[in-house]
Amino acid sequence: MSGNSSHETSWADQWDYNPDPAVYDHGKDGGSHSTAKYKQKVGEGLGKTKQVASTGIKKVKEGTSVGFNWIKDKCQKTSQKH
Repeated sequence: MSGNSSHETSWADQWDYNPDPAVYDHGKDGGSHSTAKYKQKVGEGLGKTKQVASTGIKKVKEGTSVGFNWIKDKCQKTSQKH
């Protein structure tokens, strides 16, 4: 199997008929404002993600506790019958 040289097309190039998106260079000053906006949005998204994860963990802990108590009750009931 030969290596992928610059003259060969990759698998994606063979099956992707759309042109590659253009990359624009905004320069040093033009990108800093958009970078700040991006960082702000990412920060907001991470805050929401942390909140959702925290809520999910609480639900898992509660469900696990209920499940263990249910199993414990079932085991105690069977041992009391004998």
